[in-house]
Order: sequence, then structure tokens, then C-alpha cells
Amino acid sequence: MTRSLYDFTCALPNGKAATLEDYRGKVLLVVNTASKCGFTPQFAGLEKLYETYSERGFAVLGFPCNQFGKQDPGSNDEIMEFCQVNYGVSFPMFAKVDVNGASADPLFQHLKKQAPGALGSQGIKWNFTKFLIDTEGNVVKRYAPTTRPEDIARDIESLLP
Repeated sequence: MTRSLYDFTCALPNGKAATLEDYRGKVLLVVNTASKCGFTPQFAGLEKLYETYSERGFAVLGFPCNQFGKQDPGSNDEIMEFCQVNYGVSFPMFAKVDVNGASADPLFQHLKKQAPGALGSQGIKWNFTKFLIDTEGNVVKRYAPTTRPEDIARDIESLLP
């Protein structure tokens, strides 16, 4: 049976669980983040997207990951504090996850199957890979880490009611 995006439960930084059912009907941008990466300044662009479109039914969901160059070594609390203090992040952030390998979070396993990367690769290559989800929970597009958040705005707008 194919799972829906809304069937997944993800850990919050405080250890509690949150269901993605809470985001049903919203356009989502799911991103694996890192706080000590060359792409870390993208937090500012992600926050701007969230501020611009959240009232229209859009959310960014951030998932810290330490799998690439060990660029998010802190605890969940340290990561949240870093994001808020340095980039004013107000969009939902979740607990640190793995996105590749045997311990990959089930959500990311699902996203990678729905939107493979270059040449059909399911692996995520680096921090700040982004998945755009429509209001029905379908993965519409996968973006490379080098894609700047502001370059996704037109795609987001096309999915918003």
C-alpha cells in the first residue's frame, strides 16, 4: 500500500511527535537543513518564503541533518536556537534526522521515491535539498541544494489557491 504524505509522523525538537496530517491542504516545502553549511544562509530565504505565503496556505518544514560533512552536530535545542537567533526562523522545524542510508527517516524515503534526483538517483546529495508538495500531498518537484529559495517562489505561487 502506498502511503500518503499525511500518514507520516515526525519527531519535534522537544521529542514529541507531530503528524503531517496537520498540514493537509497546504503547499509544503520540505528541506533537509544544516546550521554549519555553505548553504546555511538559505534559512533567510526559506523564512522569507514562509512569511510571504503562510497566510495563503504554505509552510516550510525544516529537518536538520548531520549526514553531510557533519554540518549539524548540535543538539536539537542548539539547532533551534541557532536558527531563531541567526535567521529568525519561525517555520516548523523538526528533530534531527538521517535522510540517506538504512536509518533514513521514513518521510525522506517516501519523498526520494516520489521525486528521484538526477539520473533517477534516490539518494540526497547534500544539505538543503528541497521537495515541493502540492495541496493533495503529492511531491511536485525536487530542487538541488544550489537552488535558492527565492527561485522557487513562482512554483509555490502556481500551487496556492
